[in-house]
Amino acid sequence: MAEEQLVLDEAFTRRDEILQYLDAEIAVPAGDTTGHARLRMMANRREELRRADRGLIFGRLDALDRTVLRVGRVGVPSAGDDSDPLVIDWRAPAARPFYTATPVDPQGQGRRRHIRVDGREVTGVDDEPLDGSGAGELVGEGALLAALGERRTGRMGTAAATLQREQDEVVRADSRGPLVVQGGPGTGKTVVALHRVAYLLFTYPQLAAQGVLVLGPSLRFLEYITQVLPALGETAIVSATCDTLVPGIGVERAESREIAEIKGRGLWQQALSRYSASLVPRPVDLELVWEGERYTIGEHRVARALASATAGHSYHAARALFGQQVHHLLTDAIAERSEELLAQMEEGFEDLLARFDAGITRSDNRAASNGTTGTDVDGELTEEDLERLHDRIAADSGVAATLEGWWPTRDTTTELRRLLGDAELLRRWAPELTDAEREMVVGEPREWASSDIPLFDALDDLLGDVRPNEEQGEFLTDRAAAQRDWVYGHVVVDEAQELSEMQWHMVMRRCPSRSITAVGDIDQAEAPHRHTTWEDAVGAAFGTRWAQAWLTICYRTPLEVMALTGPVLQNAGSRNEPPRAVRASGVEPWERTVDEPGLAAEAVRVIGELSERWAGGMVGVIAPRERLPALRAALPDVPVLSATEAKGLEWDATLLIDAPGITAEPRGWNGLYVALTRCTQEMGQLLVTHGAEAPR
Repeated sequence: MAEEQLVLDEAFTRRDEILQYLDAEIAVPAGDTTGHARLRMMANRREELRRADRGLIFGRLDALDRTVLRVGRVGVPSAGDDSDPLVIDWRAPAARPFYTATPVDPQGQGRRRHIRVDGREVTGVDDEPLDGSGAGELVGEGALLAALGERRTGRMGTAAATLQREQDEVVRADSRGPLVVQGGPGTGKTVVALHRVAYLLFTYPQLAAQGVLVLGPSLRFLEYITQVLPALGETAIVSATCDTLVPGIGVERAESREIAEIKGRGLWQQALSRYSASLVPRPVDLELVWEGERYTIGEHRVARALASATAGHSYHAARALFGQQVHHLLTDAIAERSEELLAQMEEGFEDLLARFDAGITRSDNRAASNGTTGTDVDGELTEEDLERLHDRIAADSGVAATLEGWWPTRDTTTELRRLLGDAELLRRWAPELTDAEREMVVGEPREWASSDIPLFDALDDLLGDVRPNEEQGEFLTDRAAAQRDWVYGHVVVDEAQELSEMQWHMVMRRCPSRSITAVGDIDQAEAPHRHTTWEDAVGAAFGTRWAQAWLTICYRTPLEVMALTGPVLQNAGSRNEPPRAVRASGVEPWERTVDEPGLAAEAVRVIGELSERWAGGMVGVIAPRERLPALRAALPDVPVLSATEAKGLEWDATLLIDAPGITAEPRGWNGLYVALTRCTQEMGQLLVTHGAEAPR
């Protein structure tokens, strides 16, 4: 410990020197674009070093060739240019053996040391020989179990010091193409996904220019994970839920599971595409007025222009392209008529010559004192004349009004409400729905529900923006969050099993490169859709072109609690084995019965006991949805959640109330599986009776 304390002191001293240097450099204003870019880079580096107060060093690798490397949250260079770094970043390739070396595959290493620190003080070390003499199953078992035994704080912490081999393999997996990570409760899915973001941004800096989108299941969940990525040195992150992802629209009402399932089907993508295509006008003779004279663009020319404009473009983008072509066609038509007049003039029609010259003089708005041009000499329009004429046509309000009347701009809100509120339109453009399903959709209130958000996003994409997006805010995260069509470098989806097919289409639009990491547990699915396998869940978006990884070890939930989950999974219809728990808390799960009138008082008493027993940690309550209002009123200072709301969260102790009530809810056995696996130490149940003995 003394040896590691000396190295930690040296690393902090060097870090503080670098911070002082960066502060001085950043204080000097930038003079040009290059200087501003340099200042931003230094500011990011300063923030990264400043946040490394915890875990500046957490590991050491002793190679067989006697090379020694210290691993930490960020890299810290030595003072000498030719010296080895004091600390290597955990994301660097040289640090990988810290997570993956084993006695069977030591990767050139003789020993791995986990260093426990509290700020600037070393509090413990755990040495792990890689020659086969160690008995531990886990990488850095002592450090890992110590971290798992700590009290919960309500915020997720980093796990860079304790990532296990199967977790590290996911973190460093190839970023090309979708990766679906299946992991049961407590396997570290979310930790792995967030550390993967940090690794990818470190390894591929170009991703920072596009940003990374993290989609979570709830705002409570996003608050829970909010500190992880900044603590790992990464800030180019936009976090959202599917309900908050689209700017300018939000959930205004609840909806039934049946309606949510109908609107979540992938068939809507094609239905909306067909509907938006129907809004494009059909070819006709297009009549335009220019300076009192009528010009007709023939139907065949309009058809060609339409075909060219609509190929691969959104409704409004095609409309803009068509308008540009019409401006050219009208310019040509005016020029053709001028040539006709000229031909007639040359045959002796002096009166037409006078009209023609007068008309051109009016069009060009030029005084005689300005000299003469080609039209004054021979009556022909020069290239400059044509360019000026085209620009005036493009800016003319009368031409614009004619085009608007024939091919109007469309509002996404208006069009989606029109489609969803008209059974005949749905019959025409969404024929896959049954008559009963169409009537259910039409009968919904006009306020937006959760399942409407992906439909709005899809139609908004098909219609496109009326005008280009403008820059919104100084920071990438502000600009990305404000633009519906922002393209991210990578997307992470947590609790991915809950997404509907239409929500997956939302994800794909934001990452056409398909660089996506989806983590979840198909056995915890509670959403209205009917997916029971990952093939069902992601097939509509990914087809067969996706890779899968598995997390099989449960680190969070103790052995005593995981022993209860086997029958629950069977009742949920799962074909998967529950993850293997590797730690025991020493506290057996317990049950107590309580009658209905005494439930609130008993819940208050039990929570008091648990809070005292796990002082400094977190205690949570999970109950059926119908019981939440009364329990929240009785326990205002304690998280009281449904199984769905508790997904992704963890507490030291969980009080589960009325488990049969949870199983009676839609996909209730899946919900009970979630509820059972939220604790790190203790789980108790209150079983509610109605005068008879409670069910076990």
